[in-house]
Amino acid sequence: MRLILASASPARLETLRRAGTHPSAIVSDVDESAVNLDDIEDLTSELARLKAEAVAAQVLPADDVIVVGCDTMLEVDGRPYGKPGSPQAAARLWQRLSGVTGRLVTGHHVIVSVDGQERRATRTAVTLVHFADLSDSEMAAYAATGEPENVAGGFTIDGYGGPFVTGIEGDPHNVVGISLPLLRMMLADLGVTWHDLWSPAS
Repeated sequence: MRLILASASPARLETLRRAGTHPSAIVSDVDESAVNLDDIEDLTSELARLKAEAVAAQVLPADDVIVVGCDTMLEVDGRPYGKPGSPQAAARLWQRLSGVTGRLVTGHHVIVSVDGQERRATRTAVTLVHFADLSDSEMAAYAATGEPENVAGGFTIDGYGGPFVTGIEGDPHNVVGISLPLLRMMLADLGVTWHDLWSPAS
């Protein structure tokens, strides 16, 4: 089957590849600022749906195709945080994150097209992330790397930000933007066995 990731995220793409699948990536170009929902799980789910559906409109109808859309945000004290967008915004965000625990939420929307039929599912994954108590110089240095400004929640666990995450509760894959265990269950519900995606890339 052809697996398509509706995302520009290199971390999501690499996570899928390391899990033995052979995805291609198509960027959806969805205007995320146009979606306003109060609940973070509703918000990430809707954005994931919009991304997946936008890409599906480009490639379907076709058989043996899976389209996966994701959207990730970090919630601290009921407030969602996406990509800071600038070093200055990243530094301000880390003033809020230092020493606290946040909820990282990723919405997943999956479309499976097999035998002329399309099936869909939407679910969210939640991982608790514990952040180290950083000094002002550490926060400024991290913001200056440029890494946090373009990732959800202003941090990574697999890059410069790794030493600043003291622990997680839940799926570690979700912290890089896609929950492999959840995706496996969603695909199973839609009639696709995960290990069938392990076949060599054509």
